[in-house]
Amino acid sequence: MSQQGSAGNVIAAICSFFIPGLGQLVQGRILPALLFFVFVSSGYFFYFLVIPAVIAAVLHLWCIIDAARYRS
Repeated sequence: MSQQGSAGNVIAAICSFFIPGLGQLVQGRILPALLFFVFVSSGYFFYFLVIPAVIAAVLHLWCIIDAARYRS
């Protein structure tokens, strides 16, 4: 994955859209992948509290953008 906008980054962003952190894992970034997955999943788990769900949605969007803009 050579630069922003490359096919690898697009695939990583699509992966992160479906499972938070999967795009970072595809890029070989294990710690960010684990952190995104844990925080977004726990926020979505507590969706009935509204505020954690909103924070999780923002983090999920950040996860997707991070995977798309990553430069190795």
